Amino acid sequence: MRFERKRARAGLVAAAVLPLVAGALVLGAQSATADQAAGRQLLSGTKPAWATTGSDKGATADAGQVTVRVYLAGRDAAGLTAYATAVSDPNSASYGKYLTPAQAQSRFGATQAQISAVTDWLNSAGLKVTGSNQHYLTATGDVAAAEKTFGTQLHNYTRNGHTYHAPATTASAPASLRGAVLTVSGLDNAPKKSTHDDVLPPPEAAFANSGPFSSSYGSNVDPKLPKAFGEHPPYVIKGYTGDQLRAAYGAGPYTGKGVKVALTDAYASPTIAQDAAQYAKLHGDQKYKSGQLTQVLPSDYNSTEDCDAAGWYGEETLDVEAVHAVAPDAGIVYVGGASCNDDDLLDALSTVVDHHLADIVSNSWGDIEENETPDVAAEYDQVFKLGAAEGIGFYFSSGDNGDNVASSGTKQVDTPGNSPWATSVGGTSLGVGRHNEYEFETGWGTQKGTLSADGKSWTTPVYTSGAGGGTSQLYAQPAYQRGIVPNALALANGGTVKQRVEPDIAAVADPTTGFLVGQTQTFSDGSVKYGEYRIGGTSLASPVIAGVQALAEQARHGRSIGFANPLIYSEYGTSAYHDVTDTPFGPKVTLADARVDFVNSENAADGTVTSLRVLGHDASLAATRGYDDVTGVGTPTSHYVSGFGRW
Repeated sequence: MRFERKRARAGLVAAAVLPLVAGALVLGAQSATADQAAGRQLLSGTKPAWATTGSDKGATADAGQVTVRVYLAGRDAAGLTAYATAVSDPNSASYGKYLTPAQAQSRFGATQAQISAVTDWLNSAGLKVTGSNQHYLTATGDVAAAEKTFGTQLHNYTRNGHTYHAPATTASAPASLRGAVLTVSGLDNAPKKSTHDDVLPPPEAAFANSGPFSSSYGSNVDPKLPKAFGEHPPYVIKGYTGDQLRAAYGAGPYTGKGVKVALTDAYASPTIAQDAAQYAKLHGDQKYKSGQLTQVLPSDYNSTEDCDAAGWYGEETLDVEAVHAVAPDAGIVYVGGASCNDDDLLDALSTVVDHHLADIVSNSWGDIEENETPDVAAEYDQVFKLGAAEGIGFYFSSGDNGDNVASSGTKQVDTPGNSPWATSVGGTSLGVGRHNEYEFETGWGTQKGTLSADGKSWTTPVYTSGAGGGTSQLYAQPAYQRGIVPNALALANGGTVKQRVEPDIAAVADPTTGFLVGQTQTFSDGSVKYGEYRIGGTSLASPVIAGVQALAEQARHGRSIGFANPLIYSEYGTSAYHDVTDTPFGPKVTLADARVDFVNSENAADGTVTSLRVLGHDASLAATRGYDDVTGVGTPTSHYVSGFGRW
């Protein structure tokens, strides 16, 4: 699938061990079907749900070309799950006994014999193997050869006004391979378009915020503005900076020293180093030390137009500057994907794991769950479990469209944060006082009204955006959520099987109470220069939590937290968290801010528009006492940071 960056710019949304997952995804080598007795192993989930009889337009031409990735299951898939579970469980005797990348590969990775057997199978069936590594083999050939290889027929199907090919039945592999194949991707081509020899475009069009602003939450109130909910609304903040976020989430003396955070996104900003350095200098953040910010990039990029490559530059900039603001001594390694498509982002994640580039990995991208097929989910889960075995935790933004009904027509969660092996990060609206004291948080959910022409009233506010969350259709409830996530959420999809619920934890995300970021942009006069703007989205929340995890890991004297969810939920209901609700000052108090924006998004040449932003209204989701589907267990406090040190 093709991923979108999850950010909001100034209101744009932009074993003896218990199994970790009860009844979750069962794919590939773990499948047990009647077909195996007939000499084939079903690769479950390879026929997408959208490939229906009603949308079937007939067989794909035999001469058409197909490029596939055949993912390898490794030598002990069940053992990997058990080991990853044990080392991540604070109550296990194996907790924290992580493997090196070499040990993980030796114990759980594919053997050379498996790779050779899969290579021989693909070649003998008429496909040409064009590359291989420890995770997968790539192969190309015509449709007829692909159908012979995977025991299925490819048909053309209509979807959302387009035609794509996909397997008409579930793909399979020879049982004689003894479960060496996890799954195959590329048999369907929706919506994975790519081109070759692309170059990265220049920075995207400039964006700037108009004033007036508050310097801290609520500090600038204009009595000339009409009242909302009985009060004159304050102007929005210009954008929080490092000192404010560190104070809000209890950084104390910790700076992330000795810890490294990895960030993955598509592409790479060509000005990230100079932008990050200038931002730090302007806002009192610690100067970057030599080698503190590094990049690991692919040899080439693809799909730059389809993926809006320049739009990802701001995402990387936000991620880098937010982590450094919260954890100024932490090392940061940016790992770029060759595009915004699954295969390329999986390569970026695997690069982190294969070389253990960091213990903490923040990922500010995702897609809706209906676009995820079980085969692709299995590929992500395998990377996450290998990371867990090594002491690496993956953090994903939960999305910026609330329950996704307004954006997709269907109530659903975002992926890959839906995986029980990833930490899903939800979002809040944050109030920080004039002395950097934490004042309040609500769940991030924004309603917008505009100032009337006569300036005497506000139009009725309507929903615009909010933190993603809800109940997965794909994954069963993981063990760490048992007894904590309310049944009303775990069973929200109907039936009797409890499901995975997002998010797990949260931090500031509302662009109305967002973070000030600095980035090189292209201005309307043709100049390309540094500029600053306030930004939000759960792609702010994810790097903020990654920075907080760096602080907590320093408090543990450098011992990796690894896959954090079991530990996060073990602290549920304690002083480790702010228990965030949508009404922090009681049900009779509604919080709202006034915001002035440039009509042309850059300057006042075309005038400004004033709007009201109402906090704490996230579609059908709600931040309530206890666990909820907007903020998870809550947001971190100083006890979270220092308390993790005892484990």
